Amino acid sequence: MSDNPKKNLVDYFRKNLKKGYTEESLKWSLISQGYSRVAVELAIIQLHKELAAKAPVLKDKPTIKYEIIDEHNQPVVIKKPWWKRIFG
Repeated sequence: MSDNPKKNLVDYFRKNLKKGYTEESLKWSLISQGYSRVAVELAIIQLHKELAAKAPVLKDKPTIKYEIIDEHNQPVVIKKPWWKRIFG
C-alpha cells in the first residue's frame, strides 16, 4: 500500500462499497479498529468528491407525463370547459 493513509482509506471505502457494504458499517468498523473519526470522515468526504466528479451530468431534465386510465384500461380524454375553448 502507499504511504498516504487518507488515500488508503478512500481506496478501502471504494473497494468495499462496490462489494455492497454500507458506508456507515465501514465507517464504524474502521473507528473500532483504531482509526480516528476525523480521518475516516475526511476519507468519506474525499470519496464523495471523487464519485461526484465521475458521475455523468444530466443534460436534459426528465419529463413526467400523467395519463388517466378508465376501468377498461383506455386513456381518458379531458375536454376543456366551454369558456376556456372560447376565451383560451
